[in-house]
Amino acid sequence: MAFLRPDIIRPPSEWKSYFLPLTSGCSNNTCTFCNYFGSTLRLRDPGEAMQEIDALALYKKHGVTLQSISYIVYAVARNWDGKRVFLQDGDALVYPFPKLKSVLEHLNEKFPNLDRVSAYATAKDILRREVQELKQLKDLKLSFLYMGVESGDDEILKRVRKRATYVEMVEAAHKAKEAGIGLSATIILGLGGVENSRKHALSCARILSDMDPEFAAALTLIIVPGTPMEEEIKRGDFHLITPFESLEELKLIIENANFTNCFFTSMHASNYLPVRVRLPEEKNKIIKDLESILAKKDPSLLKPEYFRAL
Repeated sequence: MAFLRPDIIRPPSEWKSYFLPLTSGCSNNTCTFCNYFGSTLRLRDPGEAMQEIDALALYKKHGVTLQSISYIVYAVARNWDGKRVFLQDGDALVYPFPKLKSVLEHLNEKFPNLDRVSAYATAKDILRREVQELKQLKDLKLSFLYMGVESGDDEILKRVRKRATYVEMVEAAHKAKEAGIGLSATIILGLGGVENSRKHALSCARILSDMDPEFAAALTLIIVPGTPMEEEIKRGDFHLITPFESLEELKLIIENANFTNCFFTSMHASNYLPVRVRLPEEKNKIIKDLESILAKKDPSLLKPEYFRAL
């Protein structure tokens, strides 16, 4: 079956990147809350990816476009500064190692001035690689990975069918660090529902502390139509937290997490309040800010529901 280029789903910090698909869908397609739920993982032929890299280089150097190449390539490339590439899709690190290595070698040959290549990666993607393999990818500028941690509580992870455990995600973070690859760990506010809100927040603080990533980010749960979680809510088996309860979770996480040096954000479009803070240096300040907002309980201080998005 022909490889269909996936929609662009990317971390907020990758907005300037060129988006190069190596896969579509996600190997971990069972998460009950995710828009990748039930997706079929497809791998792109490396030769096709290299043809796109060739066309991209031709366009950036000479302004030449080819009819055989998707218009999306040129739409994205038009404002690309040539510095960063983000490998699509949901977990591009699942791409077979020899093929990934050959594509990265070709990318570096055509764009020797790249600053970095990045991708989403599951804990299992990282754990199946030897440290030496990860170091080879790092040498080819695949130097940053985004891992969806979601929660640090194994019961919650099992309930949402994450197919990853606390221990596996911490081990994967340490393995990436040993290889010199930067990591951004993402948790989801509200994933434990009302009943497990505090447990979820404290477990997120604990796993982030044990992972000790250079970057961490909080998203806020948004219900994707057609997912099992939507059905849970309809049945009354899962109860969503309120916007201010999501800030309570955020405060608990920041209060209880211990980082060596981490840039923590909640800048994703799903969040009710954007936060950008360096931890631990700015911990006290952001906690006071959150306490002030929680004391006022003024909805005008939060992002309106209709502005939230995935």
